[in-house]
Amino acid sequence: MGVSSVVLLPYAPSSVAVARQRLSTDLQESGVFSAAIDDAVLVVSELLSNALRHAHPLPSGMVRVAWLRSDDHIEVAVSDGGAATEPRAGRPTLSSLGGRGLGIVEYVAESWGVRHDGDTTTVWAILPAPNGSMNGQVTGQVAALREAG
Repeated sequence: MGVSSVVLLPYAPSSVAVARQRLSTDLQESGVFSAAIDDAVLVVSELLSNALRHAHPLPSGMVRVAWLRSDDHIEVAVSDGGAATEPRAGRPTLSSLGGRGLGIVEYVAESWGVRHDGDTTTVWAILPAPNGSMNGQVTGQVAALREAG
């Protein structure tokens, strides 16, 4: 088991950057491959932006962002106070200015969904998270090949 975190953030656009930075730092420190970190950060950005745009805050006036890393996966989740509509991936036209967020999540994640617990709605996604140690081995092999010439 790797890293697990729950962060309560203000119901404000500035929380997206805070969540991105915190998730990225935690996953880097636990050795997740950098491309997997980028994907997880993208998904959290989309889920949190959607919560801020379409849903109400939790009764505390906050939103909750959580992540759990297992051996080879990351589950990210954003909880809010719910909305008038159910989160779903849209199919925008080429000229649409928005509506692509959950489509991006659907593309990047292995799976995603919505849970309801009373007045709380949680949108979650599961992403592959290969360990970054292989990346370090490859870098070392490339350096050795360069030295050999």
